[in-house]
Amino acid sequence: MALEGRNAVVTGGGRGLGRSIAVVLAAHGAAVAVWDLNAENAAETVAEIQAAGGKAVAITADVSDSGAVAAAAATSRADLGPVTVLVNNAGISNYVPFAELTENQWDRMIDVNLKSQFLVTQAFLGDMLEAGWGRIVNISSSSAQTGAPSMAHYAASKGGVIGFTKALAIELAATGITVNNVPPGFVDTPLLREGFDVPEVAKRLPMKRPGRPEDIAHAVAYLASAEASYVTGQTLSVNGGRYLV
Repeated sequence: MALEGRNAVVTGGGRGLGRSIAVVLAAHGAAVAVWDLNAENAAETVAEIQAAGGKAVAITADVSDSGAVAAAAATSRADLGPVTVLVNNAGISNYVPFAELTENQWDRMIDVNLKSQFLVTQAFLGDMLEAGWGRIVNISSSSAQTGAPSMAHYAASKGGVIGFTKALAIELAATGITVNNVPPGFVDTPLLREGFDVPEVAKRLPMKRPGRPEDIAHAVAYLASAEASYVTGQTLSVNGGRYLV
């Protein structure tokens, strides 16, 4: 799954899934712009990539803000060149019973998890159309497939990602650009540990273990590769069988 000569952007690349995705794409040869709201985290990801001999740059950006996205996209192009691989990974999560959910909490979740994917994808679509080649991989969530208590706003935002993926895939199918999404299951990340006792919950999973960030990263790398040229509009569930039970 060689990605030599490809320039990639990974949003939310400073830790967790995003860091693993950025590292794996770089290991396959891509030059990676690591976007994150936390500059220190982004720099740590870049340092890991560079230590392994890869090329990466750290860019601080709020992906829910159109002006910040435009500036970050311009910096990415200036540092790396046109971008033809995009992983929309940035996201937030929290747990609020629906009766207590506020309008501001709803709007913030939609802005970060869904609107950001619209903004960032539009920012790089021209590069891909000009190249006649592109890979867009959106990170959704198994919560959008199964539902989840106290996560109506989160599940709605990630369900929107799945619908966005399918619509865009059809629209762009004849252009050489593919659009797919990966809904992670129960993956051991800092964000997950904020809401769950990971070892205890893992006992109830079919594989009896949580997913690892690299499990998601390798799926993303496949969808970003030339080998996946006939795969578009798909939801590649990486959840250790969780969606089956």
